[in-house]
Amino acid sequence: MSLSIKEIQAPIAAEMDAFEGKFRQFMKTKVMLLDTIMNYIVQRKGKQLRPMFVFLSAGVFGKITEETYRGAALIELLHTATLVHDDVVDDSNYRRGFFSVNALWKNKIAVLVGDYLLSKGLLLSIDHGDFEMLKIVSTAVREMSEGELLQIEKARKLDITEDIYFEIIRQKTATLIAACCAAGMSSAGANAETVEKARLFGEKVGIAFQIKDDLFDYGDAEIGKPLGIDIKEKKMTLPLIYALNQADWSTKRHVINTIKNDSENPKKVAEVIDFVKKSGGLQYATEVMQNIVREALAILDSFPESIYRTSLAGLVQFTIERAK
Repeated sequence: MSLSIKEIQAPIAAEMDAFEGKFRQFMKTKVMLLDTIMNYIVQRKGKQLRPMFVFLSAGVFGKITEETYRGAALIELLHTATLVHDDVVDDSNYRRGFFSVNALWKNKIAVLVGDYLLSKGLLLSIDHGDFEMLKIVSTAVREMSEGELLQIEKARKLDITEDIYFEIIRQKTATLIAACCAAGMSSAGANAETVEKARLFGEKVGIAFQIKDDLFDYGDAEIGKPLGIDIKEKKMTLPLIYALNQADWSTKRHVINTIKNDSENPKKVAEVIDFVKKSGGLQYATEVMQNIVREALAILDSFPESIYRTSLAGLVQFTIERAK
C-alpha cells in the first residue's frame, strides 16, 4: 500500500512549513534585481523531495534540530545553483513548465545568480560552524559536476558500458539524495558510521530514481518529458545499454549509427524505442531498479522503527512509483 505525499509528509508537516519561511529568509538580499529573481525561484519549487529526505533522515535518528533546517537550506541553495547553471549550459528556456532564469534574465545574470546561490549556501554553513554539513554537500556538488562531464565525454563516442552508466548516474543524480540523507543524520548528531549508512541508503534511492527516469523515456507513463528525449540527446540509458548488449554486431552498429546521425528524425527515434522494447530492455531495467530499492530498504530497516522510518520508506516507494 503506497503512501501519498501528504501522508509521507505528515510527521514533518510542521517542520516543512517552518522551513518554507526560513528558506525565504535565507534567500533575502538587498539587491532589488536579485530579490526579484530569488522570489521567482522560491515560488516555482517542485515537490520539495530533497528537504523531505533531510528532515525524515534526522527524524529517523531521533532529533530534528536548527542545523537540520540549515542543512536542508544548504542543499536547496546548492541544488538550485546547479539547476540555474544547467539551464544556461543546456540553453534551456523552461524549468518545470516555467521559464528558466536564463530565459527571462539572460545568461550573464543567470550565471551570476547561480554563483550568488552557491556563496549564500557556503556562508550559511560557515556562519554557524556547520563544517561537517558543508563537507557533505560540497562533495556532492563536486561529484555532480564530474558526473555531468563524464556523461558529456561519453556521449561523443556512445561507448557506455553498464559500469560507466552506473558511475555517471551515481555521481549525477544519486549523490544529491545521498547528501540529503547524510546531512539529515549528521544534523541530528549521528556518528560517522551512521552518517555513512544513511548516505549509502540515499545513494541507492537516487540510482533507482534515475532508472525510473530512464524508463519514462520509453513511454513508461504519462510524463512531462516527451518520448525519446534521451535518445535525441544521445544519452545512453540502462534499457538501451542492455538492448545493445543483447544485439548482434550489425544490429548494434546500425542502432548506434541511428542515434549518432538520425536522432532528430522522429521515425528513427521510434525505431530505436521499438528495438529496446523488443530486446527486453525495459523489463531488465525495471528488475535492476527493484533490486536496488530492496537493498535501500534493507539499510533503512537497520534503523529503529518510527513514524519517520515509515515515511522514509514511503518516500522511496513514491520516487519509483511516481507517474512523472
